[in-house]
Amino acid sequence: MASIGDFDPLNASIPATKVEITVSLCVLYTQGISNKEWREFGRTEVIENTLNPEFVRKFILDYFFEERQNLRFDLRMKKPLVGLPGKKCGNIIVKAEEMGNCRESVMMQFCGNKLDKKDFFGKSDPFLVFYRSNEDGTFTTCHKTEVVKNTLNPVWQAFKIPVRALCNGDYDRTIKIECYDWDRDGSHDFIGEFTTSYRELSRGQSQFNVYEVVNPKKKGKKKKYLNSGTVTVCVCGKQIITFLLLLPSRTQINFTVAIDFTASNGNPTQPTSLHYMSPYQMNAYAMAMKAVGEIIQDYDSDKMFPALGFGAKLPPDGRVSHEFALNGNPQNPYCAGIDGVMEAYYQSLKSVCLYGPTNFSPVINHVARYAASVKDGSQYFILLIITDGVISDMAQTKESIVNASCLPMSIIIVGVGPAEFDAMIELDGDEVRISSKGRYAERDIVQFVPFRDYTDRTGNHILSMARLAKDVLAEIPDQFLSYMRIRGIKPSPAPPPYTPPGHPLQTQI
Repeated sequence: MASIGDFDPLNASIPATKVEITVSLCVLYTQGISNKEWREFGRTEVIENTLNPEFVRKFILDYFFEERQNLRFDLRMKKPLVGLPGKKCGNIIVKAEEMGNCRESVMMQFCGNKLDKKDFFGKSDPFLVFYRSNEDGTFTTCHKTEVVKNTLNPVWQAFKIPVRALCNGDYDRTIKIECYDWDRDGSHDFIGEFTTSYRELSRGQSQFNVYEVVNPKKKGKKKKYLNSGTVTVCVCGKQIITFLLLLPSRTQINFTVAIDFTASNGNPTQPTSLHYMSPYQMNAYAMAMKAVGEIIQDYDSDKMFPALGFGAKLPPDGRVSHEFALNGNPQNPYCAGIDGVMEAYYQSLKSVCLYGPTNFSPVINHVARYAASVKDGSQYFILLIITDGVISDMAQTKESIVNASCLPMSIIIVGVGPAEFDAMIELDGDEVRISSKGRYAERDIVQFVPFRDYTDRTGNHILSMARLAKDVLAEIPDQFLSYMRIRGIKPSPAPPPYTPPGHPLQTQI
């Protein structure tokens, strides 16, 4: 968060609140208090072919009651803005509103049905614009969907938006949604509008969340006019990113993925395989990785994730490994973001030979080695294991979990496919605390879920992934806090990003 003015740790002011600045231009500058220099604070997106732009991007600034805070707005265009010196070239409208304390985000998806046809040679190219109502009765743009070409029954992509942006934390505040037909020249045709509230939207997919899209001009002119189609809420659920707000804000999360490459998954080139790479949709392994990883990555500052595999024969000599780097680099198994993990996973499927058996302990011990080097609560490690079958090294896995239970780490296991997962339930330890050689785990650190329980019957993979992420991450806050309490650790200042101690990845044969 950029703040206004020069920061002096000895004489710094505490902001009274935060305000959201809405502007119809491109660049915002703030001015330092002592040196009066202008610094770029941020830029809006570019909107083409219009003289009346209304930007979605907003600026969140700290507001200091006791200080004069100068702002400068620069409008920039592809072609030079021509005007006479001293003469007006248009107006810039600036609005400010105090931001609420709501820190939730919501995942939403909408679809349309029988919208008005607006194009002479086609149907319509519809998109939605969302507006938050302001305290003065005006409306502020807070989101625009993508354009869906040539259809009267669009299904827009799901999107994540802060609840604060939608309604400033007031669940009953009016939200206006307008539907337009996109035109290349920027003169988009108005199809209709409707109003709702976050409280109503949060009911999700139901008979109450089917909205008539109404064009007021048409309604005033035509007696038999009913509507210009309908828009339905397909998905509306709170994002689980808020779960980590229960944790101290200064803790660094380190996320590792481990994938089951045993032969019981089936030949990846065949549609019956759990590793099948369909050109039309993600397989269960990919969906589990993406669902959990996209939430966790917001709390990992460098967004570099170790991605491991187990149970495969590796090239060039066909050695069986239960701890290999998906990117092929044992010295640096880190991938850039969840997209990097997904790419490494797909590449591994093309290079390794699925084999067996299903051993968990090597990847658990791998993460435990790093967790053992940082025990002050500034780092927390989460291992996601995705597997299809029965564990072959159950005794060793239980011992590894018991040993890891005193370390700052949690283990998430997602079971994919139709197999029975009785052994996984034992590892979960919700009913009976896991033990090994007469020694019980210090705390519960394992969460297991079968992926099949989260498959949406309508084929909505976005909803499946949201439900999966919610449940597999549900126990992480308590697991982390139990570690902190047992160790008597209080939250500390922000730590540097985690740097591995320097051991290369030791491949287990």
